[in-house]
Amino acid sequence: MSPKLPLVLLLMLWPGLAFAADVSGVPKIREADQIQIGNSRIRLSGIDAPSVDQLCLNTKGERWTCGVAARDELIKHTDNKSWTCHLGQTDRRGRALARCEVDGEDIQKWLVHSGWALARVSHDYDADQAAAREAKAGMWQGAFIAPWDWRIRNKKTTILGAVKVPETAHAILLASASGPVAPSPDCTIKGNVNSSGECIYHKPTSRWYAQIKMKISKGTRWFCSVDEAEAAGCRETRR
Repeated sequence: MSPKLPLVLLLMLWPGLAFAADVSGVPKIREADQIQIGNSRIRLSGIDAPSVDQLCLNTKGERWTCGVAARDELIKHTDNKSWTCHLGQTDRRGRALARCEVDGEDIQKWLVHSGWALARVSHDYDADQAAAREAKAGMWQGAFIAPWDWRIRNKKTTILGAVKVPETAHAILLASASGPVAPSPDCTIKGNVNSSGECIYHKPTSRWYAQIKMKISKGTRWFCSVDEAEAAGCRETRR
């Protein structure tokens, strides 16, 4: 019989044996389903929320940065409180998948019930999603496509929501808030990545504002406020 291996070595050889852990603290909320607590990058499991670049249509059929709205509503709801996240597996981008609570409230459940995320993989939140759709809450008040279809630009995806959409709706909803046109008159701060890999933001009054060409392939982004740009890790241009 072979000698017993130390527990540490076993965990290295078989990562699936690693024990789930809890992480607590006030997070930096990057997107409605992505946060960071300390050095732990966390993706909320069982749901999918719109990326901050995703566009929806509002109740008037106008372009709307629903991903920004979803993130900001989560920030407002949790009000700088401490979170407790129960960590599970790690995804291919190195983020821990987790179920998270704030004052005992299931945050994933709140996001789906409030219409700021869709249930995915797990059926735990199906009833909450049905309630959000019925109440026309969050994204359901307008028109949108599922976040997972938006990321791969699935042109055959179903348009969801309550608003009757124009013929051009698919093209609008498949576009990005990081394209050549600002998503709204309130979101005109430009963000780009310099040769050193830093994210730099430029206000309309900045010297080089007009020279910054907004191309998704170049990693550009529109921001609605300085706070939003800095929360994304960008700094103001020094020129």
